[in-house]
Formats: sequence, C-alpha cells, structure tokens
Amino acid sequence: MELPVNLRPDPASPEWLNKGDNAWQLTAATLVGMQSVPGLVILYGSIVKKKWAVNSAFMALYAFAAVLVCWVGWGYQMSFGVELFNFLGQPNVAMEQEFLLQRTFVGYLPNATMVYFQFVFAAITLILIAGALLGRMNFHAWMLFVPLWLTFSYTITCYSIWNPNGWLAKMGVIDYSGGFVIHLSSGVAGFTAAYWVGPRATNDRERFPPNNILLMLAGAGLLWMGWTGFNGGDPYMVSTDASLAVLNTHVCTATSLLTWLVLDIVFFGKPSVIGATQGMITGLVCITPAAGVVQGWAAMIMGVMSGSIPWYTMMVLHKKISILKHVDDTMAVFHTHAVAGSLGGILTGFFSHPKLCRIFYLVDDWQHYIGLAYGLHSGQVKAGFKQMGIQILGILFVIVVNVITTSIICLLLGRFIPLRLNEDELQIGDDAIHGEEAYALWGDGEKFDGSKHNSVYGLEEFPLAPPKAEA
Repeated sequence: MELPVNLRPDPASPEWLNKGDNAWQLTAATLVGMQSVPGLVILYGSIVKKKWAVNSAFMALYAFAAVLVCWVGWGYQMSFGVELFNFLGQPNVAMEQEFLLQRTFVGYLPNATMVYFQFVFAAITLILIAGALLGRMNFHAWMLFVPLWLTFSYTITCYSIWNPNGWLAKMGVIDYSGGFVIHLSSGVAGFTAAYWVGPRATNDRERFPPNNILLMLAGAGLLWMGWTGFNGGDPYMVSTDASLAVLNTHVCTATSLLTWLVLDIVFFGKPSVIGATQGMITGLVCITPAAGVVQGWAAMIMGVMSGSIPWYTMMVLHKKISILKHVDDTMAVFHTHAVAGSLGGILTGFFSHPKLCRIFYLVDDWQHYIGLAYGLHSGQVKAGFKQMGIQILGILFVIVVNVITTSIICLLLGRFIPLRLNEDELQIGDDAIHGEEAYALWGDGEKFDGSKHNSVYGLEEFPLAPPKAEA
C-alpha cells in the first residue's frame, strides 16, 4: 500500500522526519521566543520608572540577538554536542547544512529545529538575569556579560542536566523544561551579578513606580501564554504528555496568581496588580520542572505553594535577612526564579509520577524517576528518597556553578569596564545612555498641572484688565 503523495519520503522530507512533530516544535519555539520579544521587552520597559524604559527594554532585545549569534557559533554544541567533559561539550559551529539537516539526538526532528528551539531557552535565561540589573548596569558591560555568561555558565548546567550524556542526566535528575537550567540559574546569577554591579541610585531604590501598568500586563500576558510552548514543546513530539504539560502549566499558574492575590488582600488590604503578576510568574516557574510528570491535583498544590512561599520570602524574609536587603535585585528574580525554581525542583522530586516519567523519558526502568510520594505509597521508599536527593543535588550544583562563574565574569569585566553607570547617568537615565526617551511626556511620572496659578514664570506681575467695549 502506497503512502499519499504528501507523506512519501523525499530529499526534503526523509523517512525519519515526523512533519507534525516538526511543525509543533517550530511553533513552540516561536511561542517561547515571543515570551522574550516582545513579551519581556514590553514588561521590562513598562514596569520600570519612565526614565529607564528604553534601557530596560533594549537590554532584553540586545540579549536575544547576541545569544543567537553565540548559540549557532559555539553555544549549542557546548550544550548538546560531542562530550568534552561530563559537564560540557566541545565548542563547534552549528551552521553547516550537513549538520542542520540531519536527525537530532532525540525525537524525529532535524538539528536545525532543535538548535532554534534550544536557542530561545538560552535567550530568555539571559533576559531574566537582566531583570535583576535594570536601572543601573552599564550597557557596554551588559554587551560583554551576555556572551561570557552564556559560554561559561549556561552551557555547563545545560549539558549536565539536559544532554543525555550529562552527569546529572545520567543520575536521573528531573527538569522537565528548565526549572533548574533556566529559572534557578537566572535567579542565582541575577542576584549574584546585582551584588557585584551595585545598587540603583538612592532615589530610584526609594521610589520606582511603573510607567505603564497596562503595558506591563500585556507583557505578562505574552509571557503566560507563551509558556504553552515553553513546557508543551519539551517532549519534542506531539504527544499526550505535551498536552498534560500545557494544562498543568496553566492550572498551576492560575492557582499561584490567585493565592498571591488573596495574601496581598489579607495582609495589605488591596489587590495589587503587580503582586498578581509576581504570583503568575512564580507559578509558571514552579511548574516548569514538573509540568509533564505530575498529575493535575499536584499541579494545583504546587500553585498554592508557589503563590505563598515566594510571597513570604519576598514580603517578609526579604526585610529581615541582611544579604537580601543589601543586594538591589530590581525585579526580585531571586524570589520569583531562584526560590520558585528550587521549590519546583523539590516538589518535582516529591510528586513526579513513575508512569508519566516513563512516558516523557521513554524508558521502561521502574527504579528511576519515582517521586517520594509514590515511593511511600508503593513501598519503594528508598527510590523515592533517592529521587529527592538527586533533585537537591541538582539545585546545589546549579547554585554553586552560577555563583562562581557569574562572580568571576563580573570581576573580570570590572577590571576593564565599569559595571555600573556613573552618578550623572543614573540620574538622567535613557537620554544619557541611548540619547533616546520612551515617551514625549513631562517629568518622571509626576502629574503635570498646567495652571498659570502654580507658576510665576512667563507671567506679567499683574494680569491685564480686559479691554473696554467701544461705545
């Protein structure tokens, strides 16, 4: 029986290529890319003070472009290529057609699709780091930081956890879609870089109102909806597991947002829009390492925890712990990504379902990927505790790697170029750095009152008497 003409193999569609999987993977990658451009570009540009709108948005846009060039130049092969060490691949280009048109290491996709898909994950990691540095980092230093951090930090955690030959991957760590590789890494690296760069200007730390909350919500909405591709694309196929991951992602996120909102109302009396956005982000981050390997009820429990534990660390502990008060983390990425990412990794080790893990990893081994809850239920307690131990080991590894590599990069850069803008630039903002401003509006967020009674400038000492009517 012959296949229909559109399904017959040919040079452009070899026998191993699954057209449906490839179409979804390219779509998922584009959804993730839209989380960054325009999603985080809009969110960053609107959640900051007006004078930092252009600089904040452009830090994200620049990182997206710079990461792509570095990724195809050497980053992809260092993350997914031939082993150099058990935590790093050999640097090599990913631009030759002979390589790009071959079947990738997993799934029924060409390498070109996998390079593109993994690029958007690498890009958003750098953009999330930028969130901790908004409002004071020297843009020229940021231009150098991006390729250096991608090369010497991201590739190490990515290879170790996501490459089948990585040492943590072989141990059986579960990171479905980047809770460790992306969110914990960006949270720790952002916080570390913020320590070395230094704080914003004093007046900015004391008062930093968003310049456009409605645009902020638009960016947040793109971020949320884009997560459909973020977690739905990681099985590398159009599978039942991908569908489960998408649903779990949105259930956890909605629950987290509502939990954060209720806590704000109970303790502060008002439903904060910015707070709800933070709750949305922590829900997205927390479910990411677990999306396709936990049941729906577990995703909802994770949402409650991701909406409350990071809320507590941000609203309560942040004011009590000296190091958290000392480091100026503009977008609170430590809480929304490092805390929420660690929480998600631990809860993945607790709630991961053996059957779902086998569907995702396509393995028949019953002794791996057993969450502690199911280990206790099925009598495989040792296997459950082992999985929890592996998850905690993965968290510690990511923290240590990012603290060390980010510190070395910042100290090295600081010897050649200032990491922080000078005081004059900090006071002026976008116009001093880029020669451009976001809005043709007066002032820095203050209300403009054009009444002549509020100023003596440009007015005569006494108003003129109205002209007399002619007889």
